[in-house]
Amino acid sequence: MKNLTLEDIAERAGVSRSTVSRVINNQTSVSKRTHKRVMDVIEETNFYPNAAARTLASQRSWTLGLVLPLSVSIFFTDPYYPNLTRGIAQACNQNNYTLALFLVGSKEEEENMYPRIARKGFLDGVMVQSGHHGDQGIIGTMLDMNIPMVVIGRPFRSDNVSYVDIDNVNSAYNAVSHLVRLGRRRIATITGPFDSTVGIDRLEGYRKALVERNLPYDPNLVVEGDFTEPGGYYAIQKILPLKPDAIFAASDVMAMGAMRAINEAGMKIPDDIALVGFDDLPLSSYSSVQLTTVRQPVVQSGIRVVETLIDMIENGNEKPIHTIMDTDLIIRNSCGANQQMHNFK
Repeated sequence: MKNLTLEDIAERAGVSRSTVSRVINNQTSVSKRTHKRVMDVIEETNFYPNAAARTLASQRSWTLGLVLPLSVSIFFTDPYYPNLTRGIAQACNQNNYTLALFLVGSKEEEENMYPRIARKGFLDGVMVQSGHHGDQGIIGTMLDMNIPMVVIGRPFRSDNVSYVDIDNVNSAYNAVSHLVRLGRRRIATITGPFDSTVGIDRLEGYRKALVERNLPYDPNLVVEGDFTEPGGYYAIQKILPLKPDAIFAASDVMAMGAMRAINEAGMKIPDDIALVGFDDLPLSSYSSVQLTTVRQPVVQSGIRVVETLIDMIENGNEKPIHTIMDTDLIIRNSCGANQQMHNFK
């Protein structure tokens, strides 16, 4: 059988070529009866529309871009990013979009990326992982391109940008408050980078929990981390001489580094030091001491980002959408409490 065209399908279904195009592109302006008639013909003939023809017919590429800036240099070592990308890829597949990944490794690569993204018909929309101050340039450039965009994580300037995030302040506040309720009074923290909204917000939640419970905020017990295991390990070297009785690490990966350093120092978790992490990555429950942590919906966040972007593309929604996802406090034995779960926003 010859390669069928849209005209062939239209003739067999008794409809116009444009109707077939609308059915293929999942447009809602076709009646259910007509949609079924066209789909029956497509299934009977095993017709697969040429991707280039589909793009020309709809003025759409059906491709979404995921931009991971230079600041996300730990993409291949932090399980958070593969899990996030899994959610994004899953949502793209479910909605019949192709995912294009832009992993920026240098300023030169960033500059070379812009003409490709701006090329007409190349991408329908863009997702940008953000949170670092240095990412504002990429976000601003994308806005100037007038391409639909959703940012993953709250950017520093967010009034005119759609984004999906969690309430990092409240999540950290609840984690540290839990340690206080357990009787811990000298609580240290390993933060995220101070040039990131994540680092700033989780530090604010830590400080808020101490202040509201009349515990002193000691800057010496605050050590900046970088969301890596070695970063958590070396941060603990600065903290242990100050004799904390609990540590809140702003990521599970850093908590694993802290756990290694505490064990090497001959101390026990949670008897000598309670430990709480953030993310609830699989590694948090696989260690010898299971980690109490804040579970954030990483995969679900990726799905929500795609859904938000597709809504902007297909419905022409230009008003910024700010979505805050729920988190849970997962209580395991590293904090010294019985295992349970608390939900909070």
